[in-house]
Amino acid sequence: MNHKNMKQKLEFVIKDKIFVSIASIIFLIITGYIIVNYLTPEWKMYQQDFTSVVEEKLGVNRAATVRGGLQQIYVKDLGVTDRCITCHMGMEWKGMENVEQPFRSHPKEILAKHPITKFGCTPCHGGQGYATDMQAAHGFAPFWEEPLLGKELAEFYVISDKKAMMQMNCNTCHRYDKETNGMSVINRAKQIVNDKGCRACHVVNGRGGTVGPDLTFEGEKSAEQFNYERIKGFASMFTWHITHFKNPKELVPETVMPSFGFSSSDAQSLALLVMSWKKGKLPIEYIPGNNFKDVPSKEEIEKEERMKNGPGAFFVQRRCFVCHSVSSLGVEAAAQIGPDLALAVEDVQSRFGRTLDDFLMKPTGTMEVVLSTMLPLTKEERLEAIEKLRHAYELKKNEKKTVVKK
Repeated sequence: MNHKNMKQKLEFVIKDKIFVSIASIIFLIITGYIIVNYLTPEWKMYQQDFTSVVEEKLGVNRAATVRGGLQQIYVKDLGVTDRCITCHMGMEWKGMENVEQPFRSHPKEILAKHPITKFGCTPCHGGQGYATDMQAAHGFAPFWEEPLLGKELAEFYVISDKKAMMQMNCNTCHRYDKETNGMSVINRAKQIVNDKGCRACHVVNGRGGTVGPDLTFEGEKSAEQFNYERIKGFASMFTWHITHFKNPKELVPETVMPSFGFSSSDAQSLALLVMSWKKGKLPIEYIPGNNFKDVPSKEEIEKEERMKNGPGAFFVQRRCFVCHSVSSLGVEAAAQIGPDLALAVEDVQSRFGRTLDDFLMKPTGTMEVVLSTMLPLTKEERLEAIEKLRHAYELKKNEKKTVVKK
């Protein structure tokens, strides 16, 4: 008998048994963990905590009425299934207005106009409605592109108004409102679009100019459609739009869009607004006033007609008024970014050392690009423009003389 081989075999069997035992223990631990985790998911712990909070604040009897298990809302009209109330159980409870999240009740004045059974949760707040653990439900998960539009995201993008990002989704229904209560950030952006005359260059909500791209459904673009090479810091659609609004040429060197000197807050507001401009398929009852059109105000219509049919109609029809006013002919620039053409006769001479006639026939710089690509004018149209600008200049001089006499 070879005792040495026998000893080696026994040692191998012992080691094998130890290895199998350890592996079995690890397997049992993992299996146990999976079973325990399955039987006690995160949402169950939240429900237990909610019951305790209700008992403390409202009494044992009220706590006994708390429903357990997965809870969900199905909104057929919107095709939405949300399980948010599985954890946010105090959504419609009275007496829970001042408790910590996730148990705080929703502001009743908002729910009165936006009942949860009609709107659900994610159409307004964002997030992943099907999910039942917090990280995934809040939308901070791989390949999910609609995160919770709350405090966490606002702090990440350094937005002072922590509810600002959610206003993007509010604008899905309130897109055609001139102003909406509770949407101060979007309201500000809409005011800027109107004040800066963005429609002079861009089609917005189906109306406007064609110098720049159509922005009506800008929010439909995917993140992959943007070039982030020049973005400093975190690259996203939101940061791209902010950077572009603050300094267009920094991202698109060939653009003719001027810099308006927007503050960071105004650039953020505009970014949220354009990202809210999506197609959407909402039932008509979700649209306030059943208004599916961006209707210009009475004042806007009157001003447009006055300019189209007035003595400065030539400059309106050729889109010169996008950047330039011709004040003596009643033409007011949409964007107010170029000099008043009523003074072009002396302005061109002082700035370029050339006569108006010479400059318009052979322009340089920005005007060369504009008149050769975006707003091409024939030789006859340029001669007509020169004649009208000289007339506008004479009217302007007479206006100044009248003011001096008074």
